Amino acid sequence: MIAPQSLCVYCGSSTGNRSIYRDAAETLGRAIAEAGMRLVFGGGGVGLMGVLCDSVLRHGGQVTGIIPGFLREREAHRGGLDELYIVESMHERKQMMFEQSDAFAILPGGFGTLDELFEMVTWRQLDLHDKPIVLVNIDGYWDPLLALVGRQVAEGFVRPRHLDLLRVVDRAEDVIPALREEPPAALPAQPRRV
Repeated sequence: MIAPQSLCVYCGSSTGNRSIYRDAAETLGRAIAEAGMRLVFGGGGVGLMGVLCDSVLRHGGQVTGIIPGFLREREAHRGGLDELYIVESMHERKQMMFEQSDAFAILPGGFGTLDELFEMVTWRQLDLHDKPIVLVNIDGYWDPLLALVGRQVAEGFVRPRHLDLLRVVDRAEDVIPALREEPPAALPAQPRRV
């Protein structure tokens, strides 16, 4: 399979309390640039978003940022991008990030990162897309979430086959190889509007 040309990365607008998260964002940024992929991200210059973007640019990669106007000051939108879209709402931001991307990777983050992750997984579960989704479980950060999903399966709220909608890797450097192992997308690149 040919690797995706653009990778949307969801991650924190904070850097977290440990340098391991910054290191992962730096590593993934370098890997994206070296793979010749374009980063699609939330456009902010803060937190892991900023570290990731800076790394892609520093290593010669291309970056597309998408940010709602009301967040421009709060997230200190990053200048020097190949493309920067200013949108009206969070919904428009997420839709455009989806449309601009061939695949998704999720680094550690907070509520917003969870929102983005669950939307993409839910859309894939509903056959609205078939783009690869890779959860980057740095130092077990996502273990509690994975345990919850296991509980959802055990209690009959998630079908066991839907566990395959999400690939889990433990290191940022494993994201690109995981994407290359995914079967090609078989469904439309854009979700059907309901």
